[in-house]
Amino acid sequence: MGSIPQLSALRGEVRPGAGAGRRESALHRLLEERVAAGVASAPALLPAVPGAGAGGRARTFAQLDAAAARLARAMVRRAAPQGPNADGDWLVAVWMAPSLDLVTALLAVWKAGAAYLPLDPEFPAARVAHILGEARPALLLTDSEDPRGVSFAQLQEEAETESGEPLVEEEMLPSSSDDDLALVLYTSGSTGVPKGVRLPQRAVLNRLRWQWRVFPYTESERVCVFKTALTFVDSVCELWGPLLQGRAVLVVPKDITRDPARLLSLLRQHQVERLVLVPSLLRAILMHLESGVPLPTSLKLWVCSGEALSVELGKQFFQYFTPGQHKLCNFYGSTEIMGDVTYHVLSEPEDLDLHVTVPIGLPLDNTNIYLLDDQGRPVPVGEKGQLFVAGSNLALGYVAGRDADRFIDNPFAVDPDYSLLYRTGDYARILKGTIIYEGRTDSQVKIRGHRVDLSEVERILLTNKEINKGVVLCYKPGEIDQALLAFVTVNDKDLTAADIEMELRKNLTSYMVPQVVILETIPLLVNGKTDRQYLLKYYEESLKCDQNILKANLDYSGIPEKKMDAATVLFETVAFVLGSAVRSKIQRESNFYELGGNSLNSISTVTQLRRQGFVIGITEFISSKTLYDVLENMHPEGEIELRCTPTADANKKKYYAEYLSEEHKKDVYSIISGSFYEKADLEQWLMPDIQRSDYVELLDKLWIPLVEKELSFAVKSENGDIVGVAFNFDAYDEPPVEIDSKLNIIFDFLEYLEGPVREEQLPHGKGHILHSFMMGTHENLSYQENIAVMQFMEEEVLNVAKEKNFTGIFTTNTSPLTQQLGIDVYEYKVLNNYQVNKYVAPDGTKPFGAAPDWQTATCCWKVV
Repeated sequence: MGSIPQLSALRGEVRPGAGAGRRESALHRLLEERVAAGVASAPALLPAVPGAGAGGRARTFAQLDAAAARLARAMVRRAAPQGPNADGDWLVAVWMAPSLDLVTALLAVWKAGAAYLPLDPEFPAARVAHILGEARPALLLTDSEDPRGVSFAQLQEEAETESGEPLVEEEMLPSSSDDDLALVLYTSGSTGVPKGVRLPQRAVLNRLRWQWRVFPYTESERVCVFKTALTFVDSVCELWGPLLQGRAVLVVPKDITRDPARLLSLLRQHQVERLVLVPSLLRAILMHLESGVPLPTSLKLWVCSGEALSVELGKQFFQYFTPGQHKLCNFYGSTEIMGDVTYHVLSEPEDLDLHVTVPIGLPLDNTNIYLLDDQGRPVPVGEKGQLFVAGSNLALGYVAGRDADRFIDNPFAVDPDYSLLYRTGDYARILKGTIIYEGRTDSQVKIRGHRVDLSEVERILLTNKEINKGVVLCYKPGEIDQALLAFVTVNDKDLTAADIEMELRKNLTSYMVPQVVILETIPLLVNGKTDRQYLLKYYEESLKCDQNILKANLDYSGIPEKKMDAATVLFETVAFVLGSAVRSKIQRESNFYELGGNSLNSISTVTQLRRQGFVIGITEFISSKTLYDVLENMHPEGEIELRCTPTADANKKKYYAEYLSEEHKKDVYSIISGSFYEKADLEQWLMPDIQRSDYVELLDKLWIPLVEKELSFAVKSENGDIVGVAFNFDAYDEPPVEIDSKLNIIFDFLEYLEGPVREEQLPHGKGHILHSFMMGTHENLSYQENIAVMQFMEEEVLNVAKEKNFTGIFTTNTSPLTQQLGIDVYEYKVLNNYQVNKYVAPDGTKPFGAAPDWQTATCCWKVV
């Protein structure tokens, strides 16, 4: 008997007080208790530059508490007439630079019974306007005069006569919920439109209590650092973690945070023992240590979050810091789950040898982690699933109820504290009892028909020691002008993009090698993360080069005068199709694919040439080693017959077909399962529910009829290797197939599309319709070879149809490559072009609902 598989669900320790955070145990009360318990005269806030700027003098806990109480009373007077917003929340927007006054203002907001909404002084005006317009704070507090709010100085003046004693319940703004809000943080989603995350006091308190238990402050740890942008969720624990435990906080301005040398000096000066930072800042600090800067030996605890922590960076860390005495932690989370919900501690370099990537670890207290498939079921341990979170760290949702589908009912919950699930949008798996991050659900894209994980390409990219920082993105994924891009900054100014791409080719297959763009700096958001939207816009703008710049990259040297007209059309067409993907000057000896061409845009180039009066067969184009060879094979339209369905000798010599037989079985199974699992356009939306074994089950049911009907064939290369396979049936003589896998969803969809077309638009009865059912190519083919084999199979299907006296060929294409080949080259007639994300399955779901609008399935017909 088989064993029952363990399912991917991990539970953090259950600790009392998870539901706390209501008024009687609110966060500001913890600080008041500290003051009453004896830390009143101890320093609470320290300026990084003593005496400089507003609020530059150090403050004790008693001074901070009293000043905040006075401000709170003034806040209540100003905010009360405005009322709460549409969510029932009292919000105070705080638009101030890092300072001691800022911290005092935040504490005052809590004392007033409101939640703070931070606005970064560097936010553009449009972003501020959007946030204020959507969140509707009752009060806007600023550094300087603004007609929409009140300045800190003015509010402080109004508060001078107020009492510095703690506010009682009746003095505070009225609570509208048992779940008092602590703060609202606006984050930038993939659309670029900011949305506000509503974080309750209980979530903040749960996160802090876990921190205080697992990483307690030592007796010697008297000063901690507050340097993270207030709009970034890590700032919450960085600021309030030490303050609510009676430790002083050093308030660091942005100009020091951005200068690793000054920051290191400050940390050494104040003997700071812990630091929260994104991996990119850790990398910058380690680079400075290479130059001989003294080590900040007091820093015992380094916490990385916000970005993936690489094994390489972890190893660099332990080159400088003593194992056992210094710890490097990898925290995982997002704003919606109070910053962190899992953690992993590295105490020595050997810890990095246990996994290929640094784990994100185990859940925090009162937190459950689930890895689920697309149907919401836990995946077996070891398999990849979408990461969901339940427990006390969850936000209350978004301002104005936006994106409510990210928070769903938890079907696995018994305890009401775990009744909601947050969908993180990340993949992960459980290996060796710990969670391994597997990238974003949206980090997997299709490149030249292959599924590519951007995080994998990025990991390989960053192994190059000459690259300081890099990020991999996909521009217009799946569209004809898509581009895989790597934006990098480099240490060696003489290093070129071509050098980096050449190095990448040593570790990546050709379709995974990105176009490298070298920048002076990688733009960051105020929370320290990479500004991906800016990079994509930067690339898009680079595509809009003027015609003069474009023509400057065209070199007609060595082109005979009689071919100059054709060369002009060819070179400009190649430049137009490839755009900024062009890797070098376009000239006589250039190879189309080395310039940046691929399967899809090679067909587009041939099509564009034909529209301008020049014809060349696809086979001739892809087999041309240089653009001059292309010129030799190009002819003005009308001069010779267009050879778009190439029976060209080149293909006939390179490939030949054999009807399927038992000797082909092993190779056919491998090609179909590999080709469709890795490259199929519909199956990608059903992952991880589709497995390679599903195709084996399907082939087992089809194999005998495929062989017996003698309509399907394998393609062999000149050396006898099987490089392609085509399955064909008589549309009115197809075997019924029953399978248990999710591939049924694909076949239901195809029948939904094809059934009405067959019945209403095509001839009826056996012997009329050859159904071109499936085609697959070997995964090791280059894109030139892939097109050549696909083209050969299309021609051979036509030969089979003629030989068996079929009226025509019927097929449904879901790949942009096969669609373009069929329509532009083989002149199939489109009978139905269907947007796949609109399909509603019999069970009422939309299995391809996540597909982009441009992804279609085309039902096509060609008369023989």
